[in-house]
Amino acid sequence: MDLVNFLWTNGVSFVVIISVIVFVHELGHYVVARWNGVRVEVFSIGFGPELRGWTDRAGTRWKLSLLPLGGYVKMFGEQQEAGATTTDSFAMKRVGQRSAIAGAGPLANFLFAIVVLAALFATAGQRVTPPEVTSVKPDSAAEAAGFTAGDVVVRIDGAPVERFEDIQDVVRSSPGELLQVVVLRDGAEVALDVTPRLVEQEDRFGVVHRIGELGIARSGAVVFRRLDPASAAWQAVAETWSISWATLDAVGQMIAGTRGTEELGGPVRIAQMSGQVAEDGFVTMVWFMAMLSINLGLINLFPIPMLDGGHLAFYSIEALRGRPLGVRAQEFGLRIGLALVVGLMVLATWNDLIQVGVVEFVANLWS
Repeated sequence: MDLVNFLWTNGVSFVVIISVIVFVHELGHYVVARWNGVRVEVFSIGFGPELRGWTDRAGTRWKLSLLPLGGYVKMFGEQQEAGATTTDSFAMKRVGQRSAIAGAGPLANFLFAIVVLAALFATAGQRVTPPEVTSVKPDSAAEAAGFTAGDVVVRIDGAPVERFEDIQDVVRSSPGELLQVVVLRDGAEVALDVTPRLVEQEDRFGVVHRIGELGIARSGAVVFRRLDPASAAWQAVAETWSISWATLDAVGQMIAGTRGTEELGGPVRIAQMSGQVAEDGFVTMVWFMAMLSINLGLINLFPIPMLDGGHLAFYSIEALRGRPLGVRAQEFGLRIGLALVVGLMVLATWNDLIQVGVVEFVANLWS
């Protein structure tokens, strides 16, 4: 394991990608805060000591910090500090305004992903593979359900299918679940009931995923279909929704215990993936950036104190009660949130260390 080579190969692309999506997220908070008359004291990309920075006319300190693993916007009165009772204080804003500011970060990430994907679909094109079955694997779920070569999948559980990728998205997230599939065969529609089988599959980054499998092969004819601006925007929204839903479904399966947590990754794995997609070219790197932006926005909406979703949960309770939760209740919630976030970070980092071979390397030192 060459740590120096790993950092050199993947570090630059990791910093660039993470900095862009963090900037977008924090810019969402910043813009809506300023719209609502809140004074923003600091806009930082990264944590820790400041490397470079400047102060604008509104008094905001814009800076790059040493540790490029996130960022933050510090608003006046956000911590309800003494003296924060003026109209430019976050604490003095209505609950609706505070909710808008908290939700603006994730929303910015989703909008960024939609814009990026729409631009890719309108220029480089959208990857399209016809939803035609070219062969059926023996003793597979598809063979048991009656699939045959030449079938064209038109609907799954009532949802239309336009690309083979649509089939993959549904099947991968539905191991052990009954699916109602309609195929076009010899000019007539045929209904088939199939239950994808649970399999383990290793991706290009060495991560093992537990997914559903039908056992059908697609045509090798992959084309990139360039879309007009309106269609590109619509498909970008649909793709963002599909990725968000698949992520939520995967998290739900992990909570239910039907899917392993080894797929969770942290900064090391993201750095590794960043380096590899950067080698694949600009288009692939931009697409990966959009995927990370969607995931960042989605994760931040989880109702966990410390995350934007946790703040939104507090504000929702405040709106219903007519007054905010007590200080002790909020502190207790923040402690629980901190424990959850730290626990997830530890688990993700442990998976990273296993993935890149650090755990095995250390174990061999003592064997």
